[in-house]
Amino acid sequence: MNVQLLILCGLTFVIHLIGTLAYAVRIAGVRTRRLAVSFALFNVLILVSRTSNSFQGPFLAKRVEHNLGTSLGQVAILSDMRWLLLSATLATVVGGLCIPTFQRLFSRAVRHFHSHRSVPRLFWDILTAGGVWRIREDASVPSSGNVTRLVKPSGISIGVLALNVGAIALWTVGVFASLYAGILKPELRVTCSSLSSLINGMATILLFVFIDPQLSVMTDDVMEGKVSDGTFRRAIASLVGARLVGTVLAQLFLVPSAILISRAAEFI
Repeated sequence: MNVQLLILCGLTFVIHLIGTLAYAVRIAGVRTRRLAVSFALFNVLILVSRTSNSFQGPFLAKRVEHNLGTSLGQVAILSDMRWLLLSATLATVVGGLCIPTFQRLFSRAVRHFHSHRSVPRLFWDILTAGGVWRIREDASVPSSGNVTRLVKPSGISIGVLALNVGAIALWTVGVFASLYAGILKPELRVTCSSLSSLINGMATILLFVFIDPQLSVMTDDVMEGKVSDGTFRRAIASLVGARLVGTVLAQLFLVPSAILISRAAEFI
């Protein structure tokens, strides 16, 4: 693995780490009863994720172009993408383990911002000695009790969790599949690279039509006292688990998705 691939793995890791930590934002929002402020502050991290995503695409495209001229180009490109998908899985694991710490720190950040109304001041306080100490103080990992309680009902149906697995798998593999489709159909490489929306569109429909509304309703129910905090946390843990399975399943979706995109490119 060379430096360029390590950079790409790092960018992929950041994108999926932030995506996983998004679940902790809902917990922090419920805990502080300031859900709108929580999402507003999280948009700062979303900017980091989108910046990483904007660099990932060109870097990966250049690597694909470079490997096209080699004798093992297709094999090398597929191997690179397997490593990138593995980075997504590792990021999900790390993000899941960091949720207890992140939701505590994020709750502090929400309260701080609500009091001082300044994002620059919030970042300055984080970088001070006191901010670093609070990070150490709030650091924790999921307890064994949280893991064993996952067998209890979470309020999220098996069907919704299955849809979440499929949506995450498709969303994870979308850009990679479009680039690999260009290898399968080199004469339509530009067309294939622009068809990542074919796969990502399916994932977006699943996420925003079937999954996110369910979680949003549950979030409101928790804030109204209709659902317990324990049930809500189990739901979040279940969704993180589904996200992890989805990133693993993306390894299986890569080649079939690329073939689908290459076929679609032929008929456009």
